[in-house]
Amino acid sequence: MTSPHRSNAPPFPSWGLGWAIRAYELLWHMLLPMVLLMLWRRGAKEPLYRQFWGERFGGAQCTLQRPVWVHSASMGEMRGAAPWVHALLGQGLPVFVTTLTPAGRHTAHKLFADAMHSGQLQLAYAPMELSWVVRRFLARVQPRCAVMTEIDTWPVLLATLRRAGVPLAMANAQYPKASFERDQRWGGFRARLFKAYELVMCKSDLQAQRFAQVGCAQVAVVGETRFDLPVSQAQLASAAQTVQAGQLQARPVVCFASAIVGEDELLIGTMRRMQKALDQAGHPAPLFVYVPRNPQRFDAVAQLLQEAGLRTVRRSQALDVQLRWHTLPNWPATDVLLGDSIGEMYFYLALAKVVVVGSSFGDRAVHNIIEPLAINKPVWTGPSVRGIEYPAIEALQAGVLHHAQNGSDLADQLSAVLGDPAAYAALVQKTEHFNAAHAGSAAKHMAAFMPWLQERNAP
Repeated sequence: MTSPHRSNAPPFPSWGLGWAIRAYELLWHMLLPMVLLMLWRRGAKEPLYRQFWGERFGGAQCTLQRPVWVHSASMGEMRGAAPWVHALLGQGLPVFVTTLTPAGRHTAHKLFADAMHSGQLQLAYAPMELSWVVRRFLARVQPRCAVMTEIDTWPVLLATLRRAGVPLAMANAQYPKASFERDQRWGGFRARLFKAYELVMCKSDLQAQRFAQVGCAQVAVVGETRFDLPVSQAQLASAAQTVQAGQLQARPVVCFASAIVGEDELLIGTMRRMQKALDQAGHPAPLFVYVPRNPQRFDAVAQLLQEAGLRTVRRSQALDVQLRWHTLPNWPATDVLLGDSIGEMYFYLALAKVVVVGSSFGDRAVHNIIEPLAINKPVWTGPSVRGIEYPAIEALQAGVLHHAQNGSDLADQLSAVLGDPAAYAALVQKTEHFNAAHAGSAAKHMAAFMPWLQERNAP
């Protein structure tokens, strides 16, 4: 396939890298039966894995005229890219979205339902890592450009796009420290793939420095579009009503968000220490909002809280689907509200004065801190910020994110700030300023992207 669009980037790949990519593709052909078997087995739990097989072999159905192709591999990346995709649609550009997973596909259907209904956006699974498959996809979709989100280094895909002359960019780009250092140690094969990108729109100055170091010619710092995600006003309103009805304004309220297995005992110990410290200082008893990350753990966590002597109210038993209380808690006799539901995180976050983000007291990827920051909630984590280097570094520097080394340290820090109204007010103000400074990323993406696109699609 030959693209009518212009690319000003240096030739890609180099001779040596090209041979490495051919060897990689040969391996893909050899392992293809195993890949298909893996997808089929996953389909036992998620039936969408067993559907739309033609799309994975490049057979996407596209009726759009020269769309912008946006690829977001997963549900999280799809949600993160949504504000920018809506900005593209707002410019009247047709958009063709691809993803790898059923969760990503479900999310895209939900986020872009109106655009799909109007015929401005279409959706498919991404083509497999085989050059003939990618060429078939390009022949059917005829994109005016391709935009990958977060970090994508599929060698065959990138090389085929560049050989076809399709302009290539990356949005919400990040190059995590661990990946950057690993690529340097292993001879830089993956790092050299980034040269395929003609425009890299990065989350931060630090990310931009890393992309520039591996040879990306055009790099722009545009922030993170997750700061532009819409917040559920209905959930915020329900939380405000609960705070008023339960007279929770005077109580120190802490939300433990997305806690994972292995953290419960540590965080329960934190609750107990905070209860004792605040009582000794003459402050009201704290209320804890505890939201496990995995729905399969709801019952087990409820049992742990009860065994620890914490008087617990379960959201599933006390509120209806509209987040209205059909069984009013005895708030003075309640220690914990257990968030045993999904899709209602903003309700739980909005109840709290501060938020502790889970999966941060081990070596797993930490849950994103943007959601609480976006509604001006100061955030605490454990010692790890793995997976959230941005905006964690910037938030630490701004004083709106705080580390605790263990449960005792966490209890001491939270008790101190919640027991000092002036210190807490100053912290909230810092968070508001931080959130305002990082909003508007979708517009910054467009300011970098549109001139680049117009230049490469000029007649």
